[in-house]
Amino acid sequence: MRIVKLHKSNLMSFLEEISQESELWAPVKKYEDKHIFKNIEDFDQIDLDYTRTILPPKKLLFPPSFRMYEATPKKFHADFSHISKKTLFGVHPCDIHGLLIMEQFFKQSYEDPYFSEARKNLTIIGHSCWPDEHCLCRSTQTHIVEEGYDLFFTDLDKNYLVWIGSSHGDDLIQLKPDIFDEDVTEKDIQQFMRWREERDKAFQSEIQFEAMPDLMELKLGDSVWEELGEACLACGSCTSVCPTCNCYNVRDNPVLGKEASDITRCWDACTLENYSAVAGGENFREKKSDRLKLWYTHKLQAFISKYGKPACVGCGRCVATCPVDINIKTVAQSLQGEKVDAFWRRLNQEVTQ
Repeated sequence: MRIVKLHKSNLMSFLEEISQESELWAPVKKYEDKHIFKNIEDFDQIDLDYTRTILPPKKLLFPPSFRMYEATPKKFHADFSHISKKTLFGVHPCDIHGLLIMEQFFKQSYEDPYFSEARKNLTIIGHSCWPDEHCLCRSTQTHIVEEGYDLFFTDLDKNYLVWIGSSHGDDLIQLKPDIFDEDVTEKDIQQFMRWREERDKAFQSEIQFEAMPDLMELKLGDSVWEELGEACLACGSCTSVCPTCNCYNVRDNPVLGKEASDITRCWDACTLENYSAVAGGENFREKKSDRLKLWYTHKLQAFISKYGKPACVGCGRCVATCPVDINIKTVAQSLQGEKVDAFWRRLNQEVTQ
């Protein structure tokens, strides 16, 4: 791994150069303080002063809906037309970890060809960030990243320190080698160390994730799950915004007058009522409390036992999104026995009074 320096005045010319070979996606402000990753046509739209986007970058590798193949009674034709060469710029460390988790999942026993093809065509250029009150990535150890990117930019006042994380990243540097400085000075290093120390102190929330697998097991029958179920709206927002949620449904869409059906894949969620419904009218998780318990078991226990880390990257999207405050932070705090100031807890206290 090599580190070079880039003056901020040269950033746009570099992005313009690399966008000649692929679509450039970057964060833009949608409204107020809400940001999205968008295909950039106007470089002035890029806004790097953001904490999290509404949807995570998984949407580029695992779109909310796409056509998998066209099927007839005798054959099928795979459809990869939704995949194109993309460069994702400005993605934060926690989201890069989310993509690494998705990659680990989709390449386990059977490699998903759609995800793998999209990943081959995606260039990842990370960017440093500053935590707000919802960020938990220091607790998940995802506030720093050492893999999963081609380039990573750390913002240091007038310059960027640029980590080169792959041979492809080095090729990108070589497109405009004159604007990158190989001389990273002691002053640059000290400035980076100060920035990192101040950034780490800026985190306002913490969860003891190492205790979560045991707590999930010990509190599997705890009344907190019924409390959560009473307040949950079953809207599925938490799963849509989560960088590591990967549930999907496959739909057969026959068209009258056409010999073939379009087989599409779309996002689904284990927190939705119909997810566990089967033929005959049975539903193994009809209760919202059971569905929430499943979701948090996956995030805080099952994934850790299989892969050694939680299926939560601490991005804070569920904290910022859930209208009744059911999120990784309040649930973990409750499991730890802490006093929780959340709508779902206040609602249940009002009901019992």
